[in-house]
Amino acid sequence: MPKNNYQGTNINLVKHHNLQVVLLTLLHDSHLSRVQIAQKTRLSSTTITNLISELIGQGIVSEIEEGCYEKAEIRPVGRPRTCIHLEPNTRFVVGIHIGVGLYRICVSNIYNEMLCNRLINFDIDTPPFQVLEQMAVTTELVIMESGVDRNRILGVGIGASGLVDYLTGVNIIAPNLGWRDIPIRDYFQEKLTLPVAVDNNVRTMAINEVYFGEAQNVDSLAFVYGRVGVGAGFVLNGQVFHGYTKGAGEIGHTPVLFQDAEACRCGKHGCLETLISEGAILRQADKITRLNPQGILAQTISNENDISPIERVFRAGRSGDSAVRAMLEERAYYLGIALAGVVNLLNPELILLGGIFARGQDFFLDPVRRTVEEMSFGGMGKKVRIDATSFGWKAGVLGASALGLMNFFYWQSRTKKKEG
Repeated sequence: MPKNNYQGTNINLVKHHNLQVVLLTLLHDSHLSRVQIAQKTRLSSTTITNLISELIGQGIVSEIEEGCYEKAEIRPVGRPRTCIHLEPNTRFVVGIHIGVGLYRICVSNIYNEMLCNRLINFDIDTPPFQVLEQMAVTTELVIMESGVDRNRILGVGIGASGLVDYLTGVNIIAPNLGWRDIPIRDYFQEKLTLPVAVDNNVRTMAINEVYFGEAQNVDSLAFVYGRVGVGAGFVLNGQVFHGYTKGAGEIGHTPVLFQDAEACRCGKHGCLETLISEGAILRQADKITRLNPQGILAQTISNENDISPIERVFRAGRSGDSAVRAMLEERAYYLGIALAGVVNLLNPELILLGGIFARGQDFFLDPVRRTVEEMSFGGMGKKVRIDATSFGWKAGVLGASALGLMNFFYWQSRTKKKEG
């Protein structure tokens, strides 16, 4: 998002655009006077007065009797300015994150603060519509558990694994699930009788970071997520980049290794996903345990049954297993090569890592940064900031709810244009 510099227009035909500008301004600066909102948006005081009155009438914003002054501003004599701020629990959205073998559903408010959520695992061999039916039932349960008035739910945001046409809401192909041409949006709109927006799950995570997370004042973001697969989401100047055929971000299928390359689920060989996904790391870990059955990793795997296999690998590395640490550094090198390509092509200001890359950030971040710095052209790798998401396991489901919030609340002018 371009430095939170929202600018409006005073033409009556673009009221929804002006409303979007005001809402986004209040999202990122929660206590502003009408005068300050007008200054920041470059809208007339009359336009701001009318829009704020409408939002107060809807209960979306409220007034607070306190001073609203910039740090360097001298407070005038007389009655303090009235501050306008968004009421967080006046509207809500449902977020559904569809991963490989699991889904998580939440209800969030307009600040994308999660009220409640549920995680459900499923067998990837289950027929797609049977999984969707289970999701619909779980969604109704989560809505009921949240205690919110259903009339205050704006809609549903869904982040789905694989290639997604966000205009039609169709999951075109999800190789790691075996899904093809699944009409997710239409299915849930009929089942839930709520508006639904669908996009690739990693793109929704990027949206969440831009509007509610670490990238709020960043012009260009690449969000890279690793678990069963590896994907990326790009937001450039506040706009999600989908690509010509909606396939932008399939970084996991970037060819990285060409000799003795392992076959990928996509049918090609040597893809990044075969080197740095959770499965790839576990296969390398298995080799280490077979070579050293008395080592730290082998003991950790046999003793630590309370944590997931990938966490056992990380725990062994943190306990001093040099073979594990060397293996993870090598995996990070491959990820760094792919990210150097992203830097050379898009020159993002910020790259955020999620999923297993965030959970194992103590192993991945430094080697990735070094590789990007070395492999990028013209010193660009030295200027890009590379970090881990701060949302942890919430990244996917909050990404989905962020998609719902943007489509059905903050991006009102874009939604109206698309509907028209």
